[in-house]
Amino acid sequence: MTKPLKQIHLAAHFPGVNNTTVWSDPEAGSHIEFSSFAHFARTAERAKFDFLFLAEGLRLREQGGKIYDLDVVGRPDTFTILSALAAVTEHLGLTGTINSTFNEPYEVARQFASLDHLSGGRSAWNVVTSWDAFTGENFRRGGFLPQDERYSRAKEFLTTATELFDSWQGDEILADQETGVFLRDAKAGAFVHTGQHFDIHGQFNVPRSPQGRPVIFQAGDSEEGREFAASSADAIFSRYAALKEGQAFYTDVKNRLAKYGRGHRDLLILPAATFTLGDTDAEAEELAREVRRQQVSGATALKHLEFVWNRDLSSYDPEGPLPDIDPDISENHISKGRAQVRMYRDPLAIAREWRELAAANNWSIRDLVINTGNRQTFVGSPETVARTINDYVQADASDGFILVPHITPSGLDTFADKVVPLLQEQGVFRTEYEGTTLRDHLGLAHPDDVRGERAAS
Repeated sequence: MTKPLKQIHLAAHFPGVNNTTVWSDPEAGSHIEFSSFAHFARTAERAKFDFLFLAEGLRLREQGGKIYDLDVVGRPDTFTILSALAAVTEHLGLTGTINSTFNEPYEVARQFASLDHLSGGRSAWNVVTSWDAFTGENFRRGGFLPQDERYSRAKEFLTTATELFDSWQGDEILADQETGVFLRDAKAGAFVHTGQHFDIHGQFNVPRSPQGRPVIFQAGDSEEGREFAASSADAIFSRYAALKEGQAFYTDVKNRLAKYGRGHRDLLILPAATFTLGDTDAEAEELAREVRRQQVSGATALKHLEFVWNRDLSSYDPEGPLPDIDPDISENHISKGRAQVRMYRDPLAIAREWRELAAANNWSIRDLVINTGNRQTFVGSPETVARTINDYVQADASDGFILVPHITPSGLDTFADKVVPLLQEQGVFRTEYEGTTLRDHLGLAHPDDVRGERAAS
């Protein structure tokens, strides 16, 4: 019996604090003006994407005690942008990253429930933790939480927020159709939560939203992150966009679901993916090389090397050889607020590996960073890219992809116009939205339906 084709999920990530955007391109636009966000969102909706995703940085990053100004350094508040986008879109899901370390459940639940009402049930929350004391300096809580406590707080944060979302339900909730005023007894909106991190009680003041509660996303590759996603999330962002690595991650996370009484369809695996399109594969390959050199200037290459060396390397020539001195492995790191600092846990080993690669390939510092950094995930003609994306999804390397273009805000346009129609022709991507909420787009059950099924069983 032939296995039915999986439907592909596609989303669009408006690049945030990043080094992927090519600022020198004439088409590059603002990351602050609302017109950029509106253009990007309308393109994603025109292409029938599931949702738009916004990441968020809570502090301007620094290097050597100065603001790191070689890529995007900030933008307006996430809730403000998503609320505004709800007014200029009708179907597109609206996903925002909101930190669980430096916020409170009542406030975040109220904001997401409000967004869900404003958008007609299209909101989603990417639940994240903050890992560094540097970011925490902007908040009264500081950086006091070690990793195990961060995830403990995040789990209880989400549990508490869910209790708030679910506090408005039942037969006691009625609405006057003329005034829109909700009539309820004392039970509707009432909540009491006592735990390790939160001890709160009262009345939640936002009624049940169209999709019950926002869709929950999680991003994290650690053991704690995978378990958190398997137990509580509706979708997980993955960094494993390559086939074999993606299949291993997909299998691992999906196999964790059963212990929580969940099935494989209850959690979507959605890696971030970049792309470069050309009329032919050869043209796309050439363009991809050009884009990478635009993304990694000489100054960017030196700053990237400083993440590992933990030294000021401004005196080195980015077109010259790697430093012959070893990295400084002290705890006082030159780079503040960047995830790359955590990625390179053994700087001495990384330095040896990079020196060997540079020597074997005759690479300069800039060449090394270009070739060892993030490369475009999908490169080729529209036909090649459409076929590759479908092959990955059908091979269970993912359930779809969150696309990150290198041009903002128009970088998604060509994909929408040339790749999406090919996926639609293959019967693996929608031609029209079939529902009104983000849960509909993602094929996720309404929370009330899930609760009813579990109660019946």
